[in-house]
Amino acid sequence: MHIADYRVTKAILDRHGFSFKKSLGQNFLTDTNILQKIVDTAEIDRNVNVIEIGPGIGALTEFIAENAAEVMAFEIDDRLIPILADTLRDFDNVTVINEDVLKADLQTHIRNFKNPDLPIKVVANLPYYITTPILMHLIESKIPFTEFVVMMQKEVADRISAEPNTKAYGSLSIAVQYYMTAQVAFIVPKTVFVPAPNVDSAILKMTRRDAPMVEVSDEDFFFKVAKLAFLHRRKTLWNNLQSAFGKTEEVREQLTQALEVVDISPQIRGEALSIPEFAKLSEALLPLKK
Repeated sequence: MHIADYRVTKAILDRHGFSFKKSLGQNFLTDTNILQKIVDTAEIDRNVNVIEIGPGIGALTEFIAENAAEVMAFEIDDRLIPILADTLRDFDNVTVINEDVLKADLQTHIRNFKNPDLPIKVVANLPYYITTPILMHLIESKIPFTEFVVMMQKEVADRISAEPNTKAYGSLSIAVQYYMTAQVAFIVPKTVFVPAPNVDSAILKMTRRDAPMVEVSDEDFFFKVAKLAFLHRRKTLWNNLQSAFGKTEEVREQLTQALEVVDISPQIRGEALSIPEFAKLSEALLPLKK
């Protein structure tokens, strides 16, 4: 029987007297079919190393370890370390690290894989309260993760994978899709967790592009312009840019000129612009960078 079997999960929690910490967003998955589906979606085999974040009591870790070369699992809650030592004792290819993944020296840790040259994938049930910071931290790190297959709130997965001209599309979609392709693989109902969260989840599959989606001369400014365009979603691009750069005659002239150069109407909203259009716009607006 697997760790994720509801009776096994309950027995483990009872045996260790474990109580859930709401502040850490702990929801343990108790559906083995879904765990198998996650591993299948990630296409994990013995030629892949895996980083997992928030292993909990090891339900997903077990499925990954059965398929991967090695698993390195980062768990912030020190109460779970002895439980993981118990539940994963039969796996010699799992290393559990009691650290906050946002503060860990990942470069050093991944050198400790027996074969650090294998492709590295991130497969995880991410804590809801800190999904976006973890994701952006890993994507922007210099570590060449080839793929992410991660569970998160369905709403966040929809925002990351959204296309232009949709309600969900925004600066988060752009920030991720600049580096990765992103698609929702499948939905996970809230009923398969202990305790049950308030919302359904989704498995998001993200694959790193060979090069960023667009070429820009100033990445930070490109992301800043994307954020500014969504400052007030209901406002036009012109109003949002003016709010950010100022309303002087000089600025108005520069904005008008920049929008004319890239052939973008000042009256449209940010959600209508594609990532290549944001790239052109940020290049045209560079003279306004303070």
